[in-house]
Amino acid sequence: MTKLSKLTKFLDRLDDAGIHYTLTSVEEGTITVGVTLPDERWDVGFDTDGEIRVEVFRSDGEVRDGSALEALFAHAAEA
Repeated sequence: MTKLSKLTKFLDRLDDAGIHYTLTSVEEGTITVGVTLPDERWDVGFDTDGEIRVEVFRSDGEVRDGSALEALFAHAAEA
């Protein structure tokens, strides 16, 4: 299986399942598929060497008001 066919087969499966996704290039040599599900976001990276990396972000279910934006900037300043 070619490296590109891993990506295209994955995209076909997402399409067949009716799952929304976006394609981005975050790092040189990597195509990232961003998959959005209720309460989750998946970043699936396809590297030029054929490696597949998956990172899952889960929501705690809490919806915050606009005051939470200060925590965003405070966290970014610490990073």
